[in-house]
Parts: sequence; C-alpha cells; structure tokens
Amino acid sequence: MSHHHINYIELAARDLAATEAFFTQVFNWQFTHYGPEYSAFSDSGLAGGFYKADLHAQASKGSALVVIYSDHLEATQTAVEQAGGKISKAIFDFPGGRRFHFIEPSGNELAVWSQQ
Repeated sequence: MSHHHINYIELAARDLAATEAFFTQVFNWQFTHYGPEYSAFSDSGLAGGFYKADLHAQASKGSALVVIYSDHLEATQTAVEQAGGKISKAIFDFPGGRRFHFIEPSGNELAVWSQQ
C-alpha cells in the first residue's frame, strides 16, 4: 500500500516582500527565493510557498484555512497585530482549545490556535 500525506502548501501573495517579512517577524519562518515571483518557506511545521498573484485565500469563500499552533495565543495575536496583520476573528473557544483568525499583508486569512 502506498503512503500519502500532505507535505507542501502554496498560497497566493500580492506583495511577496511584505508577506515574507510578516511571516518572518511573527512566526520566524525561513524563506528561499525562486525567482521574483516565488518564495518558499520552511520552519513552519509544513513546507510551502507563496506565488505572486492578485488572489487571496478566505475561508468564507471556500478556501482551505491554514491553522498554525501556538503555545502562547495572546502573545501571538499581539505579534500578528504589531507586524501589520489584521484580526478577522477575535480569540474564541472551540472544543479542544481557543483560536483567532487574521489577514496577512497579501490578504490571505489564516488562524492560530492553542490548547490553553
């Protein structure tokens, strides 16, 4: 039987430089550039990349929601805001933990969750 697992995700980014700076500042992701229209990230728990496009992912429009884990939810929310991210859903409880949603500089919606 074959083994299958998700190992890479790609997201659109209107402004690659701003998106890269945001994720570096807030989450300490590392980036590798593959030309002017693609930047791959690592040290995120799941490898992936951002490609230059005037599109963005919004869960309310049917996009998959990328969810990042944090041990310190409030501190991460503060870091998101200080780096220019916009909170789209304030911290809320759900079965198994708490989370918030945010919009990064290129318009993609992501979430951060914690068990605490």
